[in-house]
Amino acid sequence: MSSVEEAPAVAPTDRSTDRSTDRSTGSPPATPPDTPPRKPSPDRLWSRDFRLFFTARTVAMLGDAMLPVALSVGILDAGYGPSGVGYALGSWTAALALCMLFGGALADRLTPRRLMVWADGVRLVVQSVVALGFLLGTPSLWQIIAAQVVSGVATAMFQPGVASMVPAVSTDVQRANGSLRVAEALAALFGPALAGAMVAGLSPGAVFAVYAATYGISGWCLLALRVKLVPQAAEGGSLLRQLADGWREFRARTWLWGVISLYTVYGFTVAGVSLALGGVMIIEEHGATAYGAAMAAFGGGCAVGGAIAMKARPQRPLLAGAAALTLFTVYPLAPALGLPPWAVATGWAAAGVGCAFWGVIWATTVQTQVPTALLNRMYAYDVTGSLAAMALGRTFAGPLAERLGGQHVLIGATVLALGCCVALPAVPAIRGLRAVTPAADRAPAA
Repeated sequence: MSSVEEAPAVAPTDRSTDRSTDRSTGSPPATPPDTPPRKPSPDRLWSRDFRLFFTARTVAMLGDAMLPVALSVGILDAGYGPSGVGYALGSWTAALALCMLFGGALADRLTPRRLMVWADGVRLVVQSVVALGFLLGTPSLWQIIAAQVVSGVATAMFQPGVASMVPAVSTDVQRANGSLRVAEALAALFGPALAGAMVAGLSPGAVFAVYAATYGISGWCLLALRVKLVPQAAEGGSLLRQLADGWREFRARTWLWGVISLYTVYGFTVAGVSLALGGVMIIEEHGATAYGAAMAAFGGGCAVGGAIAMKARPQRPLLAGAAALTLFTVYPLAPALGLPPWAVATGWAAAGVGCAFWGVIWATTVQTQVPTALLNRMYAYDVTGSLAAMALGRTFAGPLAERLGGQHVLIGATVLALGCCVALPAVPAIRGLRAVTPAADRAPAA
């Protein structure tokens, strides 16, 4: 499906063929050591295509931020209890994690934009059915869970294409990622509040109707993109063969698998545990209002971190990103120390800055260092590992806290967070990777 006629497929612009690869570090020496990366002109970011893509992502992220509130209230009002909420949210996450790798391979085979539009269409229909069910009565729990499974699968088909669409619609990849990160932070900040107000004034069904509409807007914006020639990212072969080829290329890049391996440990022992226990300890110590303020501060910090990352152009991006990520150690440490609410909020704001800065730098690095033909699969491997690690961390956080005490678990997470941040630049391939400014005339990825 497309708003413009798709041009015949051409060979992808493979950035790996433009320069040799230093196998000792796994990083391509694209930029001379003493030459800072070129700063693209500021007025080149907000092109028509990027405005459409930015709108699509912002609206969809706002809807995603509203979903947990609508789902939780709707399921609780229906009498299915907290376990019903867990089943519904867990089924969505499980479907996403299980199908993400296949989404990356399909995006390379079918082109990202086409797959993303179809995924938006599926989610529009599925969430509209859920909205209708809540508006007309009370849907059964199995119907809600089935809908979320289908939505999770569709999201797995959609999400890998985001990685390659960013460089396709923008010649300044880092500023584009920074803008999207700021939008994501604001959506996470205001989405739940908007959903709460709508639930209080209307009903969960109305929130689901708005949520479904966000996918319609996203799909329409993606259809309206005026993309150039579409590279044939994967020629022939089965999906399993494509995944195997992607895994081989993944292993050939030391900086890539090094970061993802360390971040998998980080997601399990730090992020997953901290996100599960941090809020519980703040609520127990200071109440729900203090927790809400801390979350708002974290979201504000993410917006600031994204804005800073739009301007920063470090020559060694992963080294700078690892330094910024050390700020996230405050996230588990602040509630572990029992700090007053204002200090927790301040600490979480700083954690948000570091988290968002790292996120922008990492996304930009992958999008500019990995060849277009492999980008969707590389992104899928990255997200799958992160999702699995976070899910395991959240699963084990409660039992660990019951056995060792929440304070001790969070202090341990703080120590491990510092250890991972030190380990990242200790790997020569990660520390030595230099920034790349992609050619402005490369073929787009969709």
